[in-house]
Amino acid sequence: MSKGTRRRGRELALKIIYGLQDQNAETIDEVLEDFWRSFRFKEDILGEPCDEVDRPIPAEVRRFADGLVLGVAEHLEKIDAAIEEHSTNWALDRMARVDLSLLRMAVFELLYQTEVPSSVVINEAIEIGKRFGTKDTPAFINGILDKVSRTRTQLTQ
Repeated sequence: MSKGTRRRGRELALKIIYGLQDQNAETIDEVLEDFWRSFRFKEDILGEPCDEVDRPIPAEVRRFADGLVLGVAEHLEKIDAAIEEHSTNWALDRMARVDLSLLRMAVFELLYQTEVPSSVVINEAIEIGKRFGTKDTPAFINGILDKVSRTRTQLTQ
């Protein structure tokens, strides 16, 4: 799978995970189905929604994004515990929603997709944070993900 495919999948997964913070009634499968049926985004720097919902999403991008979203949903409790453990003076409900969504996705990859190098996961999260977060997002998520990645290293040794 190419780097571009994974980046695109991560960006789409971030949008879904961000939206899940407001979802209570629907199952994750319904949320995913609705998202893929209803939304398309421009591939420019802003990634704004577009009206071309007939434009197909490449299957491997969708599979990768689905895997991230389903993984975060399945392991949310442990992911949130890891984030809380490694974030100094920041409760989850005080974090910016984009930052929290990005952290959840990256921590899932760090803890449960160990075939992806930690440095790749962290760098991808930082780059996506630059695109969708605030000016403080990259440093904030880098600090937490670095701590989580050291824990992952200790667990795998």
